[in-house]
Amino acid sequence: MTRFIGIIGYPLKHTLSPAFQQAALDHYQLDIRYWPWETEPAQLHTAVSKLRWPENIGANVTVPHKETVMTLVDEVDSVAAAIGAVNTIVKRGGQLVGYNTDARGFIRSLKEDAFFDPKGRRVVVLGSGGAARAVCFGLLAEGVASIVIVNRTLRRANELADALSRRRSGVSTGAEVLVVGWGSEEFADCLKHCHLVVNCTILGMAHGPGEGESPLATELIPRNALVYDLVYNPAETPLLQAARRVGARRLGGLTMLVYQGAASFELWIGRPAPVDVMMLAARKALAKLS
Repeated sequence: MTRFIGIIGYPLKHTLSPAFQQAALDHYQLDIRYWPWETEPAQLHTAVSKLRWPENIGANVTVPHKETVMTLVDEVDSVAAAIGAVNTIVKRGGQLVGYNTDARGFIRSLKEDAFFDPKGRRVVVLGSGGAARAVCFGLLAEGVASIVIVNRTLRRANELADALSRRRSGVSTGAEVLVVGWGSEEFADCLKHCHLVVNCTILGMAHGPGEGESPLATELIPRNALVYDLVYNPAETPLLQAARRVGARRLGGLTMLVYQGAASFELWIGRPAPVDVMMLAARKALAKLS
């Protein structure tokens, strides 16, 4: 019997996950198909329920469902619970278990692809959704000096800051966690003195509501910082184009996407992920979309 894994999100025109996950499954000659399961918020409960069908193994979860889906699975592992977001669901013994591999994928890409050690560094994070939560918790575990959370809705940013503060006391780190308003003078000042800027919003994403937009004006980008855009389609987002113009180091989200997907693959399949195969397939798929 052919079995299935999918990615649950909305919209999914931008997703590369089917291309590189299928390449990994084919590498092991497994009779498993990976599909995009585009799911509007009102359909999420139904989509998750279908994972209980015998032929389904699990799923990835992406925007905008990473937080909401936590209430629909049977169990959430400790990392995902701490982050407050699930990006991977695995069916184990008929139970749906939620995991989060985003933090692991983000830190791996930061170290291996940007050669950036976050320990002791000052970071500005744009956004406060599921991806931002994973990024912040990953950075906290790596011993950053400070995290400044910037979001248009201050309530959500403060909720994330509160969660980070609770986590901070649990891991005995002295990291400072701040919330500033988008466009404020304090925001501009934090950017001037940071070592890393991470865009965790979907601004600039192809086929998204903010396609063609950058979360930062060119004049605000710190030329001595690393600018990391989690958006991977297009390969050079408006933010990365602006970073290039001022001479800042920059990194797109493709390697994080593959690394988090590799960790998900290992949870579903129980075999080492063929990362090189996955990365090549992801790059080819992205080139076709460009």
